[in-house]
Amino acid sequence: MAMEKKQQHQCYGAAPKPTFRFAKQWAVLLISIFPILNTGLAVDYGDALKKSLLYFESQRSGRLPYNQRVTWRHHSGLTDGLEQGVDLVGGYYDAGDHVKFGLPMAFTVTMLSWTVIEFQHQIAVAGELEHALEAIKWGTDYFIKAHTSPNVLWAEVGDGDTDHYCWQRPEDMTTSRQAYRIDENNPGSDLAGETAAAMAAASIVFKKTNPHYSHLLLHHAQQLFEFGDKYRGKYDENMGVVKSYYASVSGYKDELLWGALWLYKATDNEKYLEYVINNAHCFGGTGWAMEEFSWDVKYAGLQIMAAKLLVEEKHREHGDTLEQYRSKAEHYLCSCLNKNNGTNVNRTPSGLLHIRQWNNMQYVSTAAFLLTVYSDFLLNSNQKLKCHGGSVDHEEILGFAKSQVDYILGSNPMNMSYLVGYGPKYPARVHHRGASIVSYRENKGFIGCTQGYDNWYGREEPNPNVLVGALVGGPDCQDNFTDQRSNYMQTEACTYNTAPLVGVFAKLLQMEGQKSHDNHNQPLVASY
Repeated sequence: MAMEKKQQHQCYGAAPKPTFRFAKQWAVLLISIFPILNTGLAVDYGDALKKSLLYFESQRSGRLPYNQRVTWRHHSGLTDGLEQGVDLVGGYYDAGDHVKFGLPMAFTVTMLSWTVIEFQHQIAVAGELEHALEAIKWGTDYFIKAHTSPNVLWAEVGDGDTDHYCWQRPEDMTTSRQAYRIDENNPGSDLAGETAAAMAAASIVFKKTNPHYSHLLLHHAQQLFEFGDKYRGKYDENMGVVKSYYASVSGYKDELLWGALWLYKATDNEKYLEYVINNAHCFGGTGWAMEEFSWDVKYAGLQIMAAKLLVEEKHREHGDTLEQYRSKAEHYLCSCLNKNNGTNVNRTPSGLLHIRQWNNMQYVSTAAFLLTVYSDFLLNSNQKLKCHGGSVDHEEILGFAKSQVDYILGSNPMNMSYLVGYGPKYPARVHHRGASIVSYRENKGFIGCTQGYDNWYGREEPNPNVLVGALVGGPDCQDNFTDQRSNYMQTEACTYNTAPLVGVFAKLLQMEGQKSHDNHNQPLVASY
């Protein structure tokens, strides 16, 4: 994450947008539907899936395992937590730097877990389930360490300001590794709620294959939720070091609802569902109509999960509230599809969803995921999505999600895959310290804090290490992209960009396989 992330720049010539967009806040902007370009390139979703999971191995902190596949990386952060007398070795670096930020890391693990819950069969058929489980467990193992007592969660290791002063490999780190925590006196309900969601979702993933570990995760998730609910507050108000990087602009109420709903999914305990129902209005769950879903703003994901409960008989008593959740979920989906009678998500001239200039692809990947999940839900429940612009069937929704993924993979005016390492052309100068400097395995000579800036940051040559599977920030609102290391708004990648795509790639791979099978079985018909 670049130092300059303190500022946001907008693209549409209007007044700056808030960090998340509320319905009815701005004048109606009608965007006509533009088709995604068809470059004629065959799309290999299987290859994209494999590469997306490789990316998480590039982002690992700690002692790397014997089966580490990304060989240009080596051990790092081996003394994390030592100053505070706690073992905080492990976890993920969020982006192109070496701070371990708790909130985006937890959201990454929640999304990886959700993607396995929804598309486990498809991921398994593609031969990637083991790698997906490893990616989840690398995060949850760290969360177990970081949750040292019921009301203490270590929230961050390192700080952005000192980290961004240096450009060096993680293996050479000389920056501060001070750790920061939330507790009863310094609450962080948003961070506790999201980490509870991550561990609850992961407990579902491991329930059959590793029941003891699943039970342990669930125990931590329940404690964290109770902590976050009892001692309420925004984590960035009690931990100022994070405010310039991952400020919780949406507050903590969405994470508490989100965490409770994941705990209900994991336990089937009615008290968690009652929490989601009873706090639906006062926490904004049935109030906010969103056009984005991200590490900060969980409402759209929460609303879609709640909407899916409506088809189960046992939830009929909560039908009125769940219908309100569904109404807001459908607002999000219809805004992505450009079918709201009012606020829709902006698009580039070639049809890519565009929320904001900085790291826009994070919003595209989460939208593609939620659209794909809801498409499956509509198919299985024999329903259609109701928008102001008319009813939309599951095929149209999945088709639009596919168009966004295909844009990411190269069907765009730049003929550029924004998934690094995929296809013939992809960003070669990703804003990433480790990837941009010679591998530690090749050259173990120490590279100092400013030496990296002097000798590596400004190089015109491509990065010596390919950050395979990273989804970079992507093009601007006019489909333009500049492949420069200093262009962090477009060339930096984050773990939460790639995570939602894992299941979508697997679903589209299955769909392509089915289409191929159906075409193969078509009877021969004479043409005249």
